[in-house]
Amino acid sequence: MTQARSNTVDGVLRRSARRVPGRTAVRYADRSWTYRELDDAVTAAARMLLADGLEPGDRVASYGHNSDAYLIGFLACARAGLVHVPVNHGLTGEDLRYLLDQSGSALVLTDAALAHRLPDSVRTLPFHGAPGGLLERLAAREAPTGTEPGTTDDGAADPVTEVPDDALVQLLYTSGTTALPKGAMMTHRALVHEYTSAVVALDLKETDRPVHSLPLYHSAQLHVFLLPYLAVGAENTILDGPDPGRIFDLVEAGLADSLFAPPTVWIALANHPDFPTRELSGLRKAYYGASIMPVPVLERLGARLPGLAFYNCFGQSEIGPLATVLGPEEHEGRMDSCGRPVLFVEARVVDETGREVPDGTRGEVVYRSPQLCTGYWDKPAETAEAFRDGWFHSGDLAVRDAEGYFTVVDRVKDVINSGGVLVASRQVEDVLYEHPQVAEVAVIGLPDERWIEAVTAVVVRRADGGAAVGERELIEAARARLAAFKAPKRVMFVDALPRNASGKVLKRELRARFGAP
Repeated sequence: MTQARSNTVDGVLRRSARRVPGRTAVRYADRSWTYRELDDAVTAAARMLLADGLEPGDRVASYGHNSDAYLIGFLACARAGLVHVPVNHGLTGEDLRYLLDQSGSALVLTDAALAHRLPDSVRTLPFHGAPGGLLERLAAREAPTGTEPGTTDDGAADPVTEVPDDALVQLLYTSGTTALPKGAMMTHRALVHEYTSAVVALDLKETDRPVHSLPLYHSAQLHVFLLPYLAVGAENTILDGPDPGRIFDLVEAGLADSLFAPPTVWIALANHPDFPTRELSGLRKAYYGASIMPVPVLERLGARLPGLAFYNCFGQSEIGPLATVLGPEEHEGRMDSCGRPVLFVEARVVDETGREVPDGTRGEVVYRSPQLCTGYWDKPAETAEAFRDGWFHSGDLAVRDAEGYFTVVDRVKDVINSGGVLVASRQVEDVLYEHPQVAEVAVIGLPDERWIEAVTAVVVRRADGGAAVGERELIEAARARLAAFKAPKRVMFVDALPRNASGKVLKRELRARFGAP
């Protein structure tokens, strides 16, 4: 019997399917699904997975690009009581094997074109495009007769299996910017709380027409936007990637009015040659996160689209991932802030002993929230280290002001020890971003006999004349604004910064590249 108080991830879709059954839920390529059709497909797919020998609690990895089938696969796992394991579709070799082995995945849902990368020992099921693929099996199934889809003969809900909302639904592997990824264990209850926080903080409405172009294997696109938007009954479009031309087409056609992207994508949109001439006034909501948004980019976007509302989203995988939001009306005077905690998140700033520090003082951000993971999969020591004194320790250094707004200073592991003095890389980056010939910058510490770690800036020059700027000019520009010990000792120039799917710079790769003797 279905629990009367059950509040599962797949229940988010079920409720919308009953409320707005005929409304378009998802478009992808040349396919579209109403809410009722999507809900029926999830139920059928969940039964297929269980009929294939999987049991509740088994882990099922998803290794594929964005598609409607990817979404159905995730929701089917949730409805079947399986634990979904999203895997970066760019991973290969030992990195890929590590996630599959560490999670103990019993099955891998995959794109047919990617299946050859997987170890021969793993069991696979194509999403679509191959005989026996998930969508092909859904299309071939017989439609139920005599009852409304998703119900029994007496009209009651027809559960696939009993799934308590404190059961695990997903292992969200951390970005792995500094070490091997850890699988944050997310329950149904935690994610549904996070969906509610996202709906409230980001002003998500059923009348919105969001486009989802970042990878669905990343928690931000899936859990901050796609699932919360399904919860409110909006019409969603899924794209393979953030293609500016395709996004412009959707906006002009009235099929998209909100978009989430890291600053790198917003920069690409603002710099696109068609940006000045396309009819983009229908774009109303601009969501960004993962790194700071350069002020000149915000100004360029705002000047071209004065009705565009900006939201800065901040968080991490372990909290589902949304923790704080800076709303449109809060940006002025707080451009470097990530906002205030969302509905179900309590946050404070503490020192090394766990004691809360006064407002205006730098410290580590810690959280309490029903959105939090229950720990790291098969890593008890790391779990105990992260959950101390009744709080989750984020590893982010921040300052909170008297009005409760948080400004992230750095990651704990990215603070540079220069001559025995700690330097926040974020502060140096902010100064260098103000230089007109700097497109992107990441500041790291590299081993140095004299300084312990030398403050080093890795810079991407602007394409329109930025090649003229050199190391000495940037160092002097930084020294004019910063204390001498904070200014870069070196500047390296690159064509692009390495980033993960959410847009975060992979500083460990830069340290490995430039730190070798």
